[in-house]
Amino acid sequence: MAHLLPRTLAGHARRSALAATTAQRTFATSRPAGVDFNLTEEQLSFQDLARKFTAEEITPKAAHHDRTGEYPTEILQKAWKVGLMNTHIPQAYGGLGLGILDGVVITEELAYGCSGIQTAIEANGLAQAPVILAGNDAQKKKYLGRMTEEPLMAAYCVTEPGAGSDVAGLQTRAEKHGDKWIINGQKMWITNGGKANWFFLLARTDDKANTGSAFTGFIIDADSPGITVGRKEINMGQRASDTRGITFENVEVPAENVLGAPGKGFKVAMGAFDTTRPPVAAGAVGLARRAMEEATKYALERKTMGQPIIEHQAISFMLADMAIGIEAARMMVWRSAWMGDQGQRNTYYASIAKALASEVANKTAADAVQVFGGNGFNTEYPVEKLMRDAKIFQIYEGTSQIQRLIIGRHVASQFS
Repeated sequence: MAHLLPRTLAGHARRSALAATTAQRTFATSRPAGVDFNLTEEQLSFQDLARKFTAEEITPKAAHHDRTGEYPTEILQKAWKVGLMNTHIPQAYGGLGLGILDGVVITEELAYGCSGIQTAIEANGLAQAPVILAGNDAQKKKYLGRMTEEPLMAAYCVTEPGAGSDVAGLQTRAEKHGDKWIINGQKMWITNGGKANWFFLLARTDDKANTGSAFTGFIIDADSPGITVGRKEINMGQRASDTRGITFENVEVPAENVLGAPGKGFKVAMGAFDTTRPPVAAGAVGLARRAMEEATKYALERKTMGQPIIEHQAISFMLADMAIGIEAARMMVWRSAWMGDQGQRNTYYASIAKALASEVANKTAADAVQVFGGNGFNTEYPVEKLMRDAKIFQIYEGTSQIQRLIIGRHVASQFS
């Protein structure tokens, strides 16, 4: 069937036939795999680093930060020092230039220890993503470069009190005055809001344009006059994370801080999600893995009716379902991350990964509490915190319903 192949492949096939015996001997070990689930040595190294860091620095301190709501400044500084923060900043601006798949491997390990601390770290990546995607060289040097020089935080300012999933409903406005823009409005639920050195902000700049052209992205220094940082919100879970409202009153932003071009902000802001939803999903996988391991260890120790409860089919099946969900979710995370690294459009798969992993995390954590019984409802055991921490994965960076909207539209487009 050589005539059906492209010429280059047909020629290759004829040359290979001349060495058929050798090819048969080496085929199983030398042929490049069409699908490869192995991590590279570098990825394994980062995974090991993140796993050890989590065991030594995050897991032992997670309960303290959950109880107090204290921001984990010392942990974040150590994470920055060992190279576990800002991993996607290109090497040209002082970063490691890691890919999305590299990042999700790290994120899963960090979230295993505490997804609140992991979220604080991940919020930097979300703020940086629009700058990496659309920033010019000067903007990248100034704002990405400083993140590699000292352990600073950044924040993504899009959500508002009346506009979360409905980005088209944003009311924060920016008006051009000479060589400056004047920003007025309020943002809400901003992760790292009270700790950020700078913000990525999306503001309405054209009331008459359609959604795709009505908004502009800005980089705003957090110490700019006119910015008021609200109180730290006390949330159900992930309490180590700093979440606040941010008010902008006649905040002046130089024209050089427009990201991309006026009217292109919506595309920039949404494009960032293709790179950041896989890591968020990876965080959910890390939390689910922790919940399963805690439940398994408890089920091996706790006895009822004269045997460890893991011997009861009801418990064994719950643990099996946890494993099924975790393994499936991780594969979707890896696929969506890999596609992004290959320059392929991964929106559909990133949404599947986000929706699946967040729901796996919530079910796994809830079932872990059930395995623990009354102990699981008590704050002395870790699964109670995991259950509270899990809920936000179904809400932030696009609710599970928004992910289904994206997925459903993609499915419909295949048949229209």
